[in-house]
Amino acid sequence: MNKEDLKNQFRLIRDCCKMGETKTVVCMVVTCVLEGVRPYISLLLMGRLLDMVYGGAGYPELIRMALIAFGFVGLSSLVEAIMHKRYNGRLMGMYETQTYMIDRKCLAMDYEYLEDKEVHDMVYRVDRGEGGGFGLLGNLLSDWEYVIRGAVSILTAMAVIFPLFADATSVREGFMTSWLASLLLFVVIGFITVLNYVLDVRFGEAVWKYREKESKHNNMLSYYMGIFASYERQKDLRIFRQRRLIEEGTKREIDELDGYHRSEARISFKRALVKYTVAALSGLLVYVFAGIRAYLGLISIGSVVTYASSIVQMTSSMALFMQRMARLKNNSRYVNDYVRFMGLEKRKYDGCIPLEKRRDNKFSVEFEHVSFRYPGSDEYVIKDLNLSFIIGERMAIVGKNGSGKTTFIKLLCRLYDVTEGCIKVNGVDIRKYDYREYCRLFGAVFQDFQMFAFPLGENIAGGEDVDCGRAMDALNRAGLAERLENLPGKLDTYVGKEFTDEGITFSGGEKQKMAIARAIYKDAPFVIMDEPTAALDPVSECEVFAGFDRMVGNKTAIYISHRLASCRFCQDIIVFDKGQVVQRGSHKELEGQEGLYRELWEAQARYYQ
Repeated sequence: MNKEDLKNQFRLIRDCCKMGETKTVVCMVVTCVLEGVRPYISLLLMGRLLDMVYGGAGYPELIRMALIAFGFVGLSSLVEAIMHKRYNGRLMGMYETQTYMIDRKCLAMDYEYLEDKEVHDMVYRVDRGEGGGFGLLGNLLSDWEYVIRGAVSILTAMAVIFPLFADATSVREGFMTSWLASLLLFVVIGFITVLNYVLDVRFGEAVWKYREKESKHNNMLSYYMGIFASYERQKDLRIFRQRRLIEEGTKREIDELDGYHRSEARISFKRALVKYTVAALSGLLVYVFAGIRAYLGLISIGSVVTYASSIVQMTSSMALFMQRMARLKNNSRYVNDYVRFMGLEKRKYDGCIPLEKRRDNKFSVEFEHVSFRYPGSDEYVIKDLNLSFIIGERMAIVGKNGSGKTTFIKLLCRLYDVTEGCIKVNGVDIRKYDYREYCRLFGAVFQDFQMFAFPLGENIAGGEDVDCGRAMDALNRAGLAERLENLPGKLDTYVGKEFTDEGITFSGGEKQKMAIARAIYKDAPFVIMDEPTAALDPVSECEVFAGFDRMVGNKTAIYISHRLASCRFCQDIIVFDKGQVVQRGSHKELEGQEGLYRELWEAQARYYQ
């Protein structure tokens, strides 16, 4: 593990502290120190008590020493338990803290990152991490807990057992009293430590290779299990008799994973067999060494127990220390992904000019020589687009799939910045406006709109502060008046049953009307509707179109649709093809011209004859 890995790991822990987890980290460090020191203090006290027994001490002295020993053990255990309660209680919530940190970043980052596959992969790897069930952050803290505890234990052990290795040839001649014997024991302990480290690193590398192979099968298994859990997918599953296909796929992935798990278990068994055999032999060697020195009169009987037990404890701590260092090394790959993800910089220029406040909501929009290609692509989706319009107009944008219609809306809403040229509102480049204020210009119904499992009123208002009058008016204007009247909780009715059995499962068409009501509620100067009636039946669609002017009032309505019949009420129709405007005019004007619009219109009209 190099310096950069350590720096990144401390960055993650620092971010954790910024989320209010400083006390958790402090409790973890205090717990590690107590757990690292306590066993040795107990061994010293017990060794002293044993020496007093062999020395013929009286009952009062023995009782006093026993009370001191038990009192220390009891007090340190109590403090340790209190610290552990705080730490372990929060450790279970580390995954949620980590998820919240990532979600906050997703909400703050440029929209273009959210459509980037590499960013998605980073988030997936960070979310998974390696080992344990506490997420990357919880696993990292858990690993550092054992590393710190192991380091404290090793240092304490070295201080306790130092007298055992002192050169005693001045007291009595012989190899076992010389510094050579102590050096030999140190060499053996050092060899055991290095062996444990090598075994742990190789074990970690072997497991990492298996888990890299497992990731693909885990993803597939999660996908298959998601199909079974989704009631919406169950319809296709039954109609097209795909149950056997999914069951076989699920069993295949489980079998593959089971094979990897058995291989991991074999590696773990071999590792444990060698580890515990070496530990047993080293412990026996330490007891023999200490016993001989006690026999020679160099140390007391109580010291034999203290020193030998301390060395065994130290050896165990070294093994655990090396094991967790190996895990930290493996987890550093995920931590580096986290740092890369959190370090994604804003690409969009963040303007500061406040948006002009106009009572008449009159805004002019100009696209001046706008060209755009998505990040990482050399192909232009929009090329040299020049276009202008004024608030209050009804605009329809039509064209074939892939002609640039949705991209045009993304640029207008500044989800992406233009590659070349500029977009101006009231003569000012939109990149110079404060982004939050600029977003207030738009109320949109996108194709992939989302309704959340919250009360209906909060879905419409976009928050907990709901103006009931406005919300009900928006729902009425969107064609949900009758449905609203029949809801048991009115605006407090939950959308869906995820959180309560009293929630209502609304149809796709009803949800689309809710999305329209949400756009109306916002009362923004621009209303953008991207296929807003795709899920509506013909009667409902007719109602929406008939009340369209009433719904949007004096606002600009930008309407994208493949159904050209729905464009007839718009004064201005813009026809896109290959990222450029090829025609513009009213329905009557465009129908009478040779061109793409008439071609599309006639292709659809013949199905209604």
